[in-house]
Formats: sequence, structure tokens, C-alpha cells
Amino acid sequence: MLTEKINPDEFESEFEERMITINRVMRVGKGRRTPSFNSLTVVGNRAGIVGIGFGSASEVAGALRKSFADARKNLVRVPIVNGTLPHEITCEFKSAKVLLKPASPGTGIIAGHATRAILEFAGVRDALTKCLSSRNVKNIAEATMLGLKSLKDINEVARLRDLSVEELRQKR
Repeated sequence: MLTEKINPDEFESEFEERMITINRVMRVGKGRRTPSFNSLTVVGNRAGIVGIGFGSASEVAGALRKSFADARKNLVRVPIVNGTLPHEITCEFKSAKVLLKPASPGTGIIAGHATRAILEFAGVRDALTKCLSSRNVKNIAEATMLGLKSLKDINEVARLRDLSVEELRQKR
């Protein structure tokens, strides 16, 4: 699972940002409750580069700012073939399990809230997904990102197996 580190400064103007979720949490101590906010966000250029970020602060604006900065630090490149994923993959993060499948053109993105946002910002136009075991939005988003990091296009698989692309297609 080799993923190159992407410098967000190269693509500064191209990135779009979206909040996936904001959560209000309370810390209890010394007879009182202190509110805090955490946010999960996605950043991408809709052309194969996407990242998610998580931030926590005492105010919503601070949490959003931290999560957008975190998302820009965690950008990955996603191989996309004809507007869809190159192959099917099931990925797990903690208790969350997500199935990502390629779809025929015109299908659209059939996915839950977090997975849909991540795939849209990655530039995927057609995909079928299913969340199999968890309802935790952060874990689902992390599982989706692990799956996207694990995807390999045919050129990379051929290089790893020391074959040409034509030889690999003949073995199918």
C-alpha cells in the first residue's frame, strides 16, 4: 500500500471543501459541563485527489478550520477508470466495514452520506457502495479512505507483477 504524499500547495486553487458532520460533545468536570465541537470534513479536486480531516475545538468555526487543515495534510491520489473505481474492494476501519464497487456509466454514486461526499470529491461519477457494519460516520469515512488508498490501476498491478499490461489482460 504505497501512497505518495501530495503537496496541497501545488493545487491550492483547485480544492473544494465540504463539511461531512459536526458533533457537539460535553466534557464533565468539577461540577459543570464544558461544551466542545468536533467536525469531519472532506477536501478534494474532483480529479483524483481527496482527503478527510477531523478537528475539535471549543467553537464550531475553530473545529472546521482545524479539520480543513487536517484534510489538506491527508490528501491521497485515487485511480479512476472511466469515471468509476478500477475494481471492487471491501475495507475495514475499527468496526466499520465498507464495500466499494465499480458501476456502469450513468449509475451515479449510490452511497451513504460520508462515502458519497468522499467519492464525489475524489472525482468518481459512478459507484455502488454499502456500509456493512457500523453507523459511526467517522469510522465509515476512514474505512472509505482506506479502501481508496488500497485501489490499484492496471498499470500498477502489471508493474508489481513484472508483466506488461497486455500480458496481464490475457491472464484474466
